[in-house]
Amino acid sequence: MLEMMPIASGSSGNCIYMGTDGTHILVDAGISGKKTKEGLESIGLTMDDVDAILVTHEHSDHVKGLGVLARSFGKPMYATRGTIDALSKDVSLGKIPHELFHVIEEKKNFSIKDMEFRAIPISHDAAQPVGYIARSGGKSAAVVTDLGCYDEELLGEIKGLDMLLLEANHDVRMLETGQYPYQLKMRILSEKGHLSNESSGKLLTRILHDKTKAVMLGHLSHENNMPPLALESVKAEITLSNTPYKGNDFPIYVASRDMPSEKITA
Repeated sequence: MLEMMPIASGSSGNCIYMGTDGTHILVDAGISGKKTKEGLESIGLTMDDVDAILVTHEHSDHVKGLGVLARSFGKPMYATRGTIDALSKDVSLGKIPHELFHVIEEKKNFSIKDMEFRAIPISHDAAQPVGYIARSGGKSAAVVTDLGCYDEELLGEIKGLDMLLLEANHDVRMLETGQYPYQLKMRILSEKGHLSNESSGKLLTRILHDKTKAVMLGHLSHENNMPPLALESVKAEITLSNTPYKGNDFPIYVASRDMPSEKITA
């Protein structure tokens, strides 16, 4: 059995649990160590059970708790060379022992105990950002957030998965009429920014299949989105598409920004 649960997923902090009966992984550590530990405890785990931390990219909402966890627990940390180099220059994280880092390559598989992972490149304004696909026991799941756009290569990587945590960051109208500075709005809307609700729904229409177990919408903006709006917008895109599916044909959840969400399994 493969499990996935966002401990927190939003524009202010991200930490996702993925695991099996014998392997326990965190994707990102963008929340406090205390909140990370509390999230793990909610599913009967502790940081001692965690086998590794996979890092998607160096932005603070994905790594601000990394230094504390590194110094407190000494867990292996996997990231691309570009991400590791960027993290080494971030003085806010404090000292992270270099030997904890394991360099991974995009589109090459690596294993941690009974789980196999694949880092897939994403379009975002970071050094060398990736999403992660996990496979174990014939089941599969992925964490794909922080992408301003997607292409056929990315769609090919995430087709056929059992579970997916996918970004639905903002409602375009809320962003355009909101109080963010113009330059920040343009960054978010760019091809290296964040995926809107509508774009998230359109992406899903390209990859949904009969055996899709669950979709979790994540990385929602507090200022430019609302969970019910994200959910209905994504479902509407699916229903109105040329696919044979409707928005209610699959379990689709919205991850909480600052507390553990529902655990999904395959």
